[in-house]
Amino acid sequence: MGRGRAKAKQTKVARDLKYRTHETDFGALAREMHGDESNEDQAAEVPDEWADLDERSRD
Repeated sequence: MGRGRAKAKQTKVARDLKYRTHETDFGALAREMHGDESNEDQAAEVPDEWADLDERSRD
């Protein structure tokens, strides 16, 4: 028991995905799957805000 709300939410999400009309950007999907060099360069330039917290937690 107690699974009713979880199952109802899963059903709602599944229906939304099944019947929603949306345009799929296959070019963006292909870049994400194969790795786009320009995105990697941009990610390297952005500083990681949480890096210092990770280093402190290891000490």
